[in-house]
Amino acid sequence: MSYVPPGTGWPDDPAAPDTPVAHSAEGVRELAAASRTLGELTARESVCRACPRLVEWREEVATVRRRAFAEETYWGRPVAGWGEESPRLLIVGLAPAAHGGNRTGRIFTGDRSGDWLFASLYRTGFAVQETSVHAGDGQRLVGARMLASVRCAPPANKPLPEEKAACYPWLQREIELVADSVRVVVALGGYAWQAMWPALKDAGYGLPRSRPPFGHGVEVPVAYGESQVTLIGCYHPSQQNTFTGRVTAQMLDDIFHRAANIVK
Repeated sequence: MSYVPPGTGWPDDPAAPDTPVAHSAEGVRELAAASRTLGELTARESVCRACPRLVEWREEVATVRRRAFAEETYWGRPVAGWGEESPRLLIVGLAPAAHGGNRTGRIFTGDRSGDWLFASLYRTGFAVQETSVHAGDGQRLVGARMLASVRCAPPANKPLPEEKAACYPWLQREIELVADSVRVVVALGGYAWQAMWPALKDAGYGLPRSRPPFGHGVEVPVAYGESQVTLIGCYHPSQQNTFTGRVTAQMLDDIFHRAANIVK
């Protein structure tokens, strides 16, 4: 088996053997719209098979594996949103890493980007542990939730436009289900910044007429009903960005300290 079958005991697996599966973009739209709770939504996200190229890639990676993880079982499925059900902070990235979330079953977990991100979330009070290595490791987000714009690991970390579009209803519905409590949205990287704009609008947020350019520390005030919400841009803690110094630990901490001050 090139992926973990739902309901077989993987820690925090949201799905069961009878969870409905989307096999097309239309199926995603129907199942996302019909999801009444986060539990239903994340279960359906985690078994999606709507994009043939992504399904083939994530399962091939789970079968071939990287040498360092050759003895491990890979998750090999879409990686659902994770964290509190009524978060004050929402953290959005691009997609799971092939040997990170696609291996561990949890977003930003088991790769270098996650090492930097969770260390910062721990220092700023949004996580209970400094590291996040695998589903079921005791890590827990505090007042926060994280998700990816695309739920499957893509080849070369580059999802195709039609794959982004197919996955969009999962993103939009998840944002909609947590909107009542969210006061800060942190977009990790330029694509997450772009993806959040229509997703927030379709989830019922009031946005400025034009989208400001992405940048580290850029803040945009938006609204959800009577509630004020702040969208913040943050450079992605990718290996390239951290190795070159484009992103430092202090830069990440500054973003999440700012978020913590807003959500108090």
